[in-house]
Amino acid sequence: MIKHLNRTEKITLFLLRVSLGWFMFYAGITKVLDPTWSAAGFLNNAETFSVMYQWLATPGILPLVNLLNSWGLTLVGLSLIFGLGVRVAGVAGAVLMVLYYFPSLSFPYPSEHTLIVDDHIIYAIALVALAVLKAGRVWGVAGWLQAQSIVARHSHWLKKID
Repeated sequence: MIKHLNRTEKITLFLLRVSLGWFMFYAGITKVLDPTWSAAGFLNNAETFSVMYQWLATPGILPLVNLLNSWGLTLVGLSLIFGLGVRVAGVAGAVLMVLYYFPSLSFPYPSEHTLIVDDHIIYAIALVALAVLKAGRVWGVAGWLQAQSIVARHSHWLKKID
């Protein structure tokens, strides 16, 4: 599928992948580097599925949630930037975006100026599109690895994650 894209389509896919990767990396790394950061306030103020989100904020679970949140965003971002493991990262990032969507949702208004669809849903759809299109093959490490002769002979593992 990627081989059939023209140059403009490849540039567009590459820019979407890298810009979304930077967005997610920055959102994650700022949390990783801030020892005072916690998802507790966000989770405890959930409007939709509040019982579940408040459970995630309990003292026994919150440290794991904070770790998965901060490092999840960071690693998804790095994966997208470098173009390696984009299918896994796209799905994981989309799941994160959907999980971020519900706490602020007061159906049908996710925020004051939106109706049903907000930025989290747009990001989730874009991440799924990157995964489905195997965007890591467009000027990414996955594409470079695929072109290497030794990897080309043993690429069954790469096809599952790229």
